[in-house]
Amino acid sequence: MTHVGTSRDSRTLLTKRHTVLRERFLCQPRQLPAVVGKANAVDAQVMGNSSGKPVVVTDEVSLGHFRLLRVVGKGAFGKVRIVERKDSGLTFALKYIRKDEVVRRDNVRNMIRERRMLQQLDHPFLCNLRYSFQDADYLYIVVDLMNGGDLRFHISRKTFTEEAVRFWVAELACALRYIHSQGVVHRDVKPDNALVDAEGHVHLADFNVAAEYTPGKLLTSRSGTLAYLAPEVYARRGYGCEVDWWSLGVLFYECIYNRRPFEGDSQNALAEVIARANPSYPTTSPPVSEPCLHAIRSLLEKDREVRIGAAGFETFTNNPFFRPIDFDALERKEIEPVFCPSSSKANFDATYDLEELLLEDAPLEARSKKPKQRPELRCGASRQEIRADELHRMIETMFEPFDYTAARGTRSSSVPAVYNVKARKHKTSNASSARTCPSTTGSPASRTRTSGTRFGDPTPANPPT
Repeated sequence: MTHVGTSRDSRTLLTKRHTVLRERFLCQPRQLPAVVGKANAVDAQVMGNSSGKPVVVTDEVSLGHFRLLRVVGKGAFGKVRIVERKDSGLTFALKYIRKDEVVRRDNVRNMIRERRMLQQLDHPFLCNLRYSFQDADYLYIVVDLMNGGDLRFHISRKTFTEEAVRFWVAELACALRYIHSQGVVHRDVKPDNALVDAEGHVHLADFNVAAEYTPGKLLTSRSGTLAYLAPEVYARRGYGCEVDWWSLGVLFYECIYNRRPFEGDSQNALAEVIARANPSYPTTSPPVSEPCLHAIRSLLEKDREVRIGAAGFETFTNNPFFRPIDFDALERKEIEPVFCPSSSKANFDATYDLEELLLEDAPLEARSKKPKQRPELRCGASRQEIRADELHRMIETMFEPFDYTAARGTRSSSVPAVYNVKARKHKTSNASSARTCPSTTGSPASRTRTSGTRFGDPTPANPPT
């Protein structure tokens, strides 16, 4: 989910000599997290349409339990805004979209699958699910609030040191290792979906095109964002969790060079460039270190059998660039982030707020919890009307409510295995080949394989695979 930030043409960042000036970034002084329930100047600007009625405690969470604060982004799910529980003062990110829009996009199965997958996952470097519910018009997913912006927002405004980028990539690698151990392939790893919390830790978000994966049964659909897809996705010969490590390499390159490694004027041209897997590495000032270059090349390795991470998590942690990191301490959040986002200014595009106020026909407000009673289809209804009716009924029955306070102890373990990089004693189950994902223990038994669309260009989705 793209919470914040916008893309730009990164090609303008290069001079005619292909030289990128890299300033030495000095991170801002670390600041204590805001007191829970005490809204700061950025995060607690209550909108005029927020519901101020006293909350009525019921067994099922609804929109009426929250105060509606700022709109901070848009993405595949719809809009994202900060909300606050009226009873506890805890703040979260609320993602919401109209049911009619989900049906129009034929995205119902993706939405249901994403909600189900999020319920099974819980990790320090994910945007974890806290609540889900629906009302007459909208679907809602409430996740952890990341008010530090996304990596797209930050790298488009400043050049960061290798140390800062290494920290981000290492934390995202931990998130990938975990979801792969749960039988989930993300398929859309990119700076827009890497969200920063108030302290500077990065979290993987947006599972709208993620897929549940069974070892031995490869995925084939071309789902994700074109510039971040691995060569094997374009080849259409089947793929598994190794594609996420390639996408992490594209993100890594982009954070270092402020441009993407692969570009093309059309989908076919981009596919050809990615298939060659031979990006240029511009001269920079100061120069990018050899260990950093080696790590990027090792993630952007065309041969998925030797691509680091895909060939076993220890191949990632043993890479010289990442070897100094104590991954046990990292996953416990005991290592201080290199970069701390500002708490005194917005880390997102403020125009989303204005869109909600000025352009939205029916701004979000507390509505009836019960879905509308759908009328019976008339005789002679068209095929399109019958299909829409089926999808609406599917939403009402399969998009189930969720409350994390009632689900504690039922979710998958945050850390699938112990690994100590300094001692070189890896006790992971993720040492399989690039064609086989780790064990899917804890993943749902029922696996729906519906492709999604998150292309950089407006390209229709492929048939479900």
